[in-house]
Amino acid sequence: MALKKPLVLNGGQIEQLQTGDTLDASCSEVDVVTMTNGEAESLVIGAPVYVQAAGTVKKAKADASGTVQVLGLVKSTSIDPSGSGSIQTDGVLTAATDQWDAVTGGSGGLTAGSVYYLSPTAAGQLTTTAPGTAGQFVVRIGMALNATELDISVFAPMKL
Repeated sequence: MALKKPLVLNGGQIEQLQTGDTLDASCSEVDVVTMTNGEAESLVIGAPVYVQAAGTVKKAKADASGTVQVLGLVKSTSIDPSGSGSIQTDGVLTAATDQWDAVTGGSGGLTAGSVYYLSPTAAGQLTTTAPGTAGQFVVRIGMALNATELDISVFAPMKL
């Protein structure tokens, strides 16, 4: 069987990988968008948000069809009312344990290996308990890698 060399882009040109060359490129699939806070209060890091109007987000909640389409989690430490900030839509979001406590209602940060869902009872909050009441929505947000890192992988809402 003949040895095949991969094709690579070099200076915008396609060429075969040459003997002795290696593939070395960082890859990041984290998407971050800048949005405006539509709430009357600040949005904190880790809070799940939905698009309320063009370029504007509000706290998401799993109890109504208009608030369950989660765009992502607040990446900025805080976004003031009518201020702009970063929303992370996927990848690993890192925050301090007390910052995670503010959006989970827990203590000590995230629980490694636990799946986090959009809360049906508190806007802008996460919970490890999936909603179970008729009329609520199950929205998986991601899985904790450790006490400070959540791998964001938002699933489509499922109405109960």
